[in-house]
Amino acid sequence: MSLIRAEGLTHVYPGGVPALDGLDLVVEKGRRLAILGPNGAGKTTLLLHLNGTLRPTGGRILVDGVPAAYDRAGLARWRRRVGLVLQDADDQLFAPSVFEDVSFGPMNLDLPEAEVRVRVADALAALGIADLADRPTHMLSFGQKKRAAIAGAVAMRPEVLLIDEPTAGLDARSAKRLLATLAELEAGGTTLVFTTHDVDMAFRFADEAALFNHGRMIAHGAAKTILADVGAMDRAGLDAVDVRDHSAQ
Repeated sequence: MSLIRAEGLTHVYPGGVPALDGLDLVVEKGRRLAILGPNGAGKTTLLLHLNGTLRPTGGRILVDGVPAAYDRAGLARWRRRVGLVLQDADDQLFAPSVFEDVSFGPMNLDLPEAEVRVRVADALAALGIADLADRPTHMLSFGQKKRAAIAGAVAMRPEVLLIDEPTAGLDARSAKRLLATLAELEAGGTTLVFTTHDVDMAFRFADEAALFNHGRMIAHGAAKTILADVGAMDRAGLDAVDVRDHSAQ
């Protein structure tokens, strides 16, 4: 079942800089979708369209088969269902403490205070940072900031969670722990869409992979097929996975 569909999506930034060029993409419910491509391929720009942060120059986004609405009420409904976590957590963390930051989204849903507290507690527990609730956000480590930013999105209880480069900048142990957390969220019903430059991680973790280059779709399908396809990966400016490296894993 498709939750979000991009049809003929085009985006041109001010100054005539093209980012997306007639791109089509389907986000299926209950799948882990990895989006890969070189720098400048349009990966982050796509995520910003999938939750309505950017409006396309051409084409459209459909949510449950219905064209997305960009009025205030439409965007509010959209963002309740589709959460976004940026690559740099500092771009999202702004409140004095972790608890206040994670509670910001639920509070803006006009939920009762008790419900907000439950959502925040659940999100902090899910990300393994309940002990950091009172910690000033500026005193967090890089990995803790990533988890706090994701917790803020999780507290909104979205159906789809978009994450830009979830493991970038994390050491191997922290990255493994974060992916395990994301797998738990997906098992609980959250559809995951993430960009990454880590082909091996995407091969191990994703159900599907979509390859982009120059704002266009190169290929989309089962991750273990697409990421081992030398021709498709080369067209996307990436090196294919050597499946022999994963055969014993």
